[in-house]
Amino acid sequence: MKSAQQRNPWTWVPSISFSQAVPYVAVMMLSTVMYKNLGISNTDLAFYTAWLYLPWVIKPLWSPLVELVGTKRRWIVLLQLLTGACLASVALTLHLPQFFAMSLAVLWLMAFSSATHDIASDGYYMLGLPSQGQQAAFVGVRSAFYKLAMIAGQGGIVYMAGELIKSSGDPAWAWSVVFGVMAALFLLLCAYHHFVLPRPDSDRGHAGGGALWTDFLNTFRSFFQKPGIAAILGFLLLYRLGEAQLLKMAAPFLLDPRDQGGLGLTTSQFGLVYGTIGVCALVLGGLAGGVVISRFGLKRALWPMVFIMHVPDLVFVYLATALPTDIVLISACLAVEQFGYGFGFAAFMLYMILVADGEHKTAHYAICTGFMALGMMLPGMVSGWIQDHLGYQQFFIWACISTLPAFFMTARVRIPIEFGKK
Repeated sequence: MKSAQQRNPWTWVPSISFSQAVPYVAVMMLSTVMYKNLGISNTDLAFYTAWLYLPWVIKPLWSPLVELVGTKRRWIVLLQLLTGACLASVALTLHLPQFFAMSLAVLWLMAFSSATHDIASDGYYMLGLPSQGQQAAFVGVRSAFYKLAMIAGQGGIVYMAGELIKSSGDPAWAWSVVFGVMAALFLLLCAYHHFVLPRPDSDRGHAGGGALWTDFLNTFRSFFQKPGIAAILGFLLLYRLGEAQLLKMAAPFLLDPRDQGGLGLTTSQFGLVYGTIGVCALVLGGLAGGVVISRFGLKRALWPMVFIMHVPDLVFVYLATALPTDIVLISACLAVEQFGYGFGFAAFMLYMILVADGEHKTAHYAICTGFMALGMMLPGMVSGWIQDHLGYQQFFIWACISTLPAFFMTARVRIPIEFGKK
């Protein structure tokens, strides 16, 4: 087996990035569309699928295990095998009487597997690409293939499910086929990584676990002793308060029939306009946000980016009020909203890098992402209940009002004047 230095990173960096995104998309997006197709109410759909965020919230708690036990390479391969088995298990549960509870249990297991896989993969990149030059060179590759997996999942897979539903009239069968195909492809990806992933000499378990656990507790303590920690936590939790609710109800709104206040799109149309055009706009927004920050710095760019992220949420108020039928108009509205979300989210990601900077940057960044996920999970849990009581139009007005705390917290955070500027 070639060493990490000898094996071309192009043989494994793109495929691991792709494999990181697939289970996340399945858990957080495909499950929402699938349960909507299978007749689950918005209240139950939002509440139970929002709970699936929890593994990403608490993953810093078990991250030392990935350091203490075995190699990161072994973690990656075994967790991909587990994820493939979970995808197949979802396919097998959908025709059972208790399909909702049973499939949720499998998705819950897959969420824990995916969150742990993220820990192992992020660490493995730094070992498999030992020089900072290599790591920097492949940052864009990692992001591109992660986004490609999102487009394939939210766009291509959802479109495939819609076409199968159209031809068979059986949503459960259609989604069983979709998850079965995903399972087969993911298991092939697992087998590929088993043979192709390099074996860096530095990728090994650690001795002296007690000292590592002590260091881990000290790392947590130092995070919560950062200056201005209250403002930091408020920003992490509230920056996406409105977006967290809106995102959870976007799919039900687009799929619900017009007599129920939705736009009545087919599943295939949803895969095209939201999963493909929307995600492409999201990617472009993120790229544009990065360019703006590198040109002006995060401090100068933050307020415009907050506005550009949240003001386009108003397009959902327009869509819920006008209920347009023109697919081009609907696509344009969703592209505007998703571009703004990607643009503003770039500022949020860079702010987490600023907060994490220091002696324990890797662990502190993981803690930041945990609070970020918590800020998505809690509002998402109640979004379906709120929508069921308000209707779509009033719900989207409420979601826009919910963006106001983000502006309040933006005024509280402190950012060095030159941070992020190229």
